[in-house]
Amino acid sequence: MNTANFNLPKDVAKILVDPIAQTDLERLHAAYTWMRANNAFGRATIDGFDPFWVVTKHADVSAISRDNNLFHNGDYSLTCRPKAAINHIIATTGCPHIVKGLVHSDGDEHKNLRALTQAWFMPNSLLKLDGRIRTFATSIVDKLQQGNGNVVDFAKDIALYYPLHVIMDILGVPPEDEPRMLMLTQELFASEDPELKRARQGVSASPSDMGKALMAVVADFNDYFERVIADRRTNPRNDVATLLANAVVNGKPLSNMQRIAYFLIIATAGHDTTSSSSAIAMWALSRFPELLPRLKADPSLIPQFVDEALRFASPVRHFMRTATADTEIRGRTIRKGDWLMLCYGSANRDEEVFENPFHFNIDRKPNRHLAFGIGGHVCLGQHLAKLEMRILFEELIPRLQSVEPAGEMDLVASCFIAGPKHLPVRCIVH
Repeated sequence: MNTANFNLPKDVAKILVDPIAQTDLERLHAAYTWMRANNAFGRATIDGFDPFWVVTKHADVSAISRDNNLFHNGDYSLTCRPKAAINHIIATTGCPHIVKGLVHSDGDEHKNLRALTQAWFMPNSLLKLDGRIRTFATSIVDKLQQGNGNVVDFAKDIALYYPLHVIMDILGVPPEDEPRMLMLTQELFASEDPELKRARQGVSASPSDMGKALMAVVADFNDYFERVIADRRTNPRNDVATLLANAVVNGKPLSNMQRIAYFLIIATAGHDTTSSSSAIAMWALSRFPELLPRLKADPSLIPQFVDEALRFASPVRHFMRTATADTEIRGRTIRKGDWLMLCYGSANRDEEVFENPFHFNIDRKPNRHLAFGIGGHVCLGQHLAKLEMRILFEELIPRLQSVEPAGEMDLVASCFIAGPKHLPVRCIVH
């Protein structure tokens, strides 16, 4: 068959690159559901974008994620951006990435970079942080208690700050700089959101302007972490910043781009996705009243509650991969150099894997969600994210007497990483 026979309808394809459309979860998941049923491996051809294949089934997302030789992260943009934005980034950096580090690398380069910090984020190492994280979690619950009976924006005022404080503590960023890290993270991941983007004038900026804004955000990150690197080389401490400032791979220091990229990925992805998933967990508690008494009666269910919140949230909308050779998937011929969009939110609602996928069910065992990805590029901080969420709700649920919605959840306008921007709830905490 001709490639055109596999093309997605224009109105369906456009949702995949429309940040405003993706704030409507019902509309987004209706598109995913249609694709899984009718064109599970379709091709999107959208004006202003390079064509790309859209991977919507759990099995296909898993298989492609595991085949790191056939499908690369680093050969082209890892996120689906307009061609003009990618061209601006290439003209500025010499590659299709605003920075090129851990998540943008493949093969031995990726393995070596990942090995630098992997020990910090393994379960045995994280056990040492349990007490510190629990102290942070307790302070968050205390903050909720202070507003008893009043409406609180759990996403904006609570969920954002808990994982931010944890990861900055591990990285070695002082508390007084956390607001700056949060602002830069939002400007990077929510570059298309009119409330959070660097240029606050709306979503009408041109694709090339988007590329310029992203590069400006990265420049600010670079300026900050250059000072951190200089300090840790003179005054080493027991933190990840010291490790990265002095890191050597195969006898050679990291390049400046690799080092800054590493700082950036930990300082951004290390908290943003966890805050989104934590907010979705609170949304579930407010919307499904049977959950709270069940979790209070049996706290051993909290890890399952966390996993289901991660599946439901799927805060990373997508990552892109680039084929390194011709291959065939679901009867489609994928050519070398073709671009593929892995849709994690769709995979996590796949009816072949999850019974009643739109039902929030904490009894799923095993819960085979792909919120952290899978394979060689599985999220480095997955164990930390689960630990943070588990501890937060272990501290909150015994003290939470009631919670109810106080308005509609408002999502970040983003096609890449998105979660609740506002979640008004009314709760009683003792």
